Amino acid sequence: MDTLTAIEERRSVKHYDTSYEMPDEHVQRLLDLALLSPTSFNIQNWRIVLVRDPEFKKKLRAAAWDQAQVEEAQLTFVLCGDVKAWDKSPERYWVNSPAEIQQNLVAMLRNFYETGGEQVQQDEVLRSCGIAAQTLMLAAKSMGYDSNPMIGFDAEQVAEVIKLPADHKIAMMLVIGKAAQPARPRGGQLDKSEVIVIDTF
Repeated sequence: MDTLTAIEERRSVKHYDTSYEMPDEHVQRLLDLALLSPTSFNIQNWRIVLVRDPEFKKKLRAAAWDQAQVEEAQLTFVLCGDVKAWDKSPERYWVNSPAEIQQNLVAMLRNFYETGGEQVQQDEVLRSCGIAAQTLMLAAKSMGYDSNPMIGFDAEQVAEVIKLPADHKIAMMLVIGKAAQPARPRGGQLDKSEVIVIDTF
């Protein structure tokens, strides 16, 4: 399926075929594509937790208000990010660049995130994870799978299940799998004139 069709046909699916086994090469392909998602300063601050253990999935389902797709989908992800990635050997993000470029970028990065503080650092995690989630969902759709991004969960419980490090932040959960039922019809799209703004409000 081409990208434009994947965008048009991607929907949030709640029911998955539990008898289907996703080939490992499909799982690895999705992960490889997710890692191509762009991040500010190339800090690659997303941390994509793929939860496969049935007991952990059961716990995540409980933390997600008993939403069945958490346990029934072939892949259950917790998309989170390292809030302090910008300060952890940042020169490695440009290892293939000349030393002078590395030094300039590290200086710019440190200035940006130190000046912006905790709020900007956390916002960066949410931006990066949002982009990675969309990459995963469109890639999945193009491969014949469906998905469901989720914010309906208790973040503290999820953090406990995945043993989230203190300097990380959860952005969302995401499930991917073979649909057992199609998504419901679209609820309704707002008119373009209401949501597209040219130049100024």
